[in-house]
Amino acid sequence: MKNMRVSERRKRRYQLFLYAFLGFALGMFLWASYSYYEQKIPNIIRIQAGTSQRIDLKVPASGVLNVDSDKVIALNQPVTIVAGESPDTCQMELRLFGVLPLKSIDIEVIENTRLIPVGQPIGIYMKTQGVLVIDTGTFEGPQGQEQSPSVYKLQAGDYVMAMDGVAVTGKRQIKEYVENGSGRDIVLQVSRNEKIIQVRISPMQNQNGVYKIGTWLRDSAQGIGTMTFLDEELHFGALGHGINDTDTGELLQLGSGLLYHTEIVAIRKGERGTPGELTGIIEYQPEQVSGVIMSNTEEGIYGVASQAFADSITTQALPVGLKQDVKEGDAQILCNIDGQTKYYDVRITRLMPNAENLNRQIALTVTDEELLQLTGGIVQGMSGAPIIQDGRIIGAVTHVLVNDSTSGYGIFIENML
Repeated sequence: MKNMRVSERRKRRYQLFLYAFLGFALGMFLWASYSYYEQKIPNIIRIQAGTSQRIDLKVPASGVLNVDSDKVIALNQPVTIVAGESPDTCQMELRLFGVLPLKSIDIEVIENTRLIPVGQPIGIYMKTQGVLVIDTGTFEGPQGQEQSPSVYKLQAGDYVMAMDGVAVTGKRQIKEYVENGSGRDIVLQVSRNEKIIQVRISPMQNQNGVYKIGTWLRDSAQGIGTMTFLDEELHFGALGHGINDTDTGELLQLGSGLLYHTEIVAIRKGERGTPGELTGIIEYQPEQVSGVIMSNTEEGIYGVASQAFADSITTQALPVGLKQDVKEGDAQILCNIDGQTKYYDVRITRLMPNAENLNRQIALTVTDEELLQLTGGIVQGMSGAPIIQDGRIIGAVTHVLVNDSTSGYGIFIENML
């Protein structure tokens, strides 16, 4: 009898262990499935107005639209969504295996758009809104002492908007105002973290008796990039990423900006560990203006091109390819490296539609032998080169891999619209 009781206890322990193991295994399976499908399903699905879109997510989930909660949509098979004639947005609540809440996705109806892929190099000149503080520091005073009037008062990333109530338009204005102020206190109106604050600073003399506030400032940015597209009203999008300050890393606040005609005069080929670069000549003359920059955003710079620039573009308008239209495989980029705008072959190697960084959701590799010979792959200055696949404009080049100049990243075109 005693042996039988021991055997029964062992049997129960074995059963409990088996149940626990099965429960753990089931939990791990559900967790792995949840994580995988949560990443696989896009957060936003965009559809062009007046069109129907076939969506094939291939996930064991069901969805319910907030505009029609009575209808359950099975997402383990292709689904056709018919868009209305005007932009709109609705939400779909998803349940994994029809039971577990998975995520909510936005379905956006956007304007049915055709864009002209450009691929032309552009010279960029941008004035900041206010004057950017890069850093503060010390300098030597008349008796050799360290002076630091701005330390702990101003900080990197601040924008000086006004001095003693007078609007600031450039760093030279600040320099002259301080030097001519005989050391009297200055009240600066400063934009910091989207708030306006008042900062009082007492200028001090350097070893030459000149009044300073010990601040490094920047009021403009220049460079070369590539225009991505034009629409029928001459609105342009370019770069596929914003213009950031090289020291603070922050997106520059745009005061005003212009595009200028530029000619590529030299190419430094990319090598492992050293990105290549396009070198161009920019003439900052009124007759060389190609457009006006209206905004600087994380997804690119935008504005209006001149009629003369638009007339020089010979490529034809293409339909927009949305995320669900893009696939891994062959594609092309359009750019002007040697004076001629050409299509070059690339391969899309990975799509990451839910990546937090919108500028790195497409991974691609240059396969075109001519472009590899010219540049070694993707180089600085090619940011904004449009990506074309299956007769649609689907994105723009944004970054090069430092350790592999043949490869880089891009942004989906829908994120630039």
